[in-house]
Amino acid sequence: MKVSFHTLGCKLNFSETSTIARSFDEKGFEKVKFGNSADVIVINTCSVTGTADKKCRQAINKAKKNSPEAFIVVTGCYAQLKSDEISKMPGVDVVLGMQEKFNLFDKISEFKKKETASVYSCEINEVSNFDISHSSGDRTRSFLKIQDGCDYPCTYCTIPKARGKSRNGKIEDIILEAQTIVKKGFKEIILTGVNIGDFGKTTDETFFELLQELEKVEGIERYRISSIEPNLLTDEIITLVSNSKKILPHFHIPLQTGNNKLLKLMKRRYMRELFEEKIISINKNIPEAFIGVDVIVGFPDETDKDFLETYNFIEKLDVSFLHVFSYSDRDGTPASTMENKVSAKEIENRSKKLHLLSDLKHKNFYMKNIGKEQTVLFEAAKYKNSMFGFTDNYIKVEIPYDENLINKIKKVKIISVNENGNALVEILDKLTKNNV
Repeated sequence: MKVSFHTLGCKLNFSETSTIARSFDEKGFEKVKFGNSADVIVINTCSVTGTADKKCRQAINKAKKNSPEAFIVVTGCYAQLKSDEISKMPGVDVVLGMQEKFNLFDKISEFKKKETASVYSCEINEVSNFDISHSSGDRTRSFLKIQDGCDYPCTYCTIPKARGKSRNGKIEDIILEAQTIVKKGFKEIILTGVNIGDFGKTTDETFFELLQELEKVEGIERYRISSIEPNLLTDEIITLVSNSKKILPHFHIPLQTGNNKLLKLMKRRYMRELFEEKIISINKNIPEAFIGVDVIVGFPDETDKDFLETYNFIEKLDVSFLHVFSYSDRDGTPASTMENKVSAKEIENRSKKLHLLSDLKHKNFYMKNIGKEQTVLFEAAKYKNSMFGFTDNYIKVEIPYDENLINKIKKVKIISVNENGNALVEILDKLTKNNV
């Protein structure tokens, strides 16, 4: 039988889809690309924004159109939050909530369509299991899930209702999973989760301790830390990264707004002064670090003055890139009932301004790295006659395609930036130890 997978949303979802896919491999299924004819289609959904919900529905409709007789399985955050709604969609056969995501073969003995969809989903406060997973879609980097759930009651967010309470596996189990990744030939691991800085709450350990142990795993040359809350980014973590030969100088830190009034309305666990302290500390200890920042525009009660304060605050920070999100009401969140909503047109205008600021900061970050030496892990993907890779500090490099460079780490010198916004480099003769 043929099976296809479609993943929406965060890198955590991608790691989980890969784990689900491996269970199909073990059963002898043939994996085909989503959109091709398949007997079973698994859609792993997201629900972080209204747009994400829309994309989930579109994916289900596309699956039904391309494979009318396929057995369609829907799981993920949207499936947990709206299981009944999804079960009524034409073509859907099974809806799996968060607790049941990895137990499809325990629930289904044969993939035969019925008149009504089956729903396997419990209340989110009953979810307590943690399933370690990692992605294995390409041969250069793997996303390793180290944590799940979130205990933060941010007023705009549905993730705690979709993912449940913060939980994690033991460090020793995460290390075993990393060693499994080594055996598959990966050189880089991205540590992912819902709130990874919260790692250790259920095992009486810490994220810092996990990083220390991961550094000891032989065979993995590079680790990247995915999004980490500013109040959980400790000085000892910053110091560890600054001294590490494996943990890369790459940070992704959510700010959401540079206005303290709005941070309180959002129920974030820091003020902008703390965020600024963290950025200054990274700039001081790791001057070459890439820093990505999440920002929400148009949160209820965000005035023109409030937005200008956020814009000016970010403009003066030495950061590399902005992930700009337009606020949208999410059912059941406190923010959805707040007054003084910002119009869609004004949200669009503010979003454009921040995107332009992001483009400027991103370009400046690339330009200040011209002439510097970095190491690059090259990927297998080919576009026209080019291949790509990323430096330690997340600069995208483009070079003429050479299959001998796939999954190799090379020392390079950054020469210039091309019209596509990618860095052009000179590959230096000196090889890193894993290329000898």
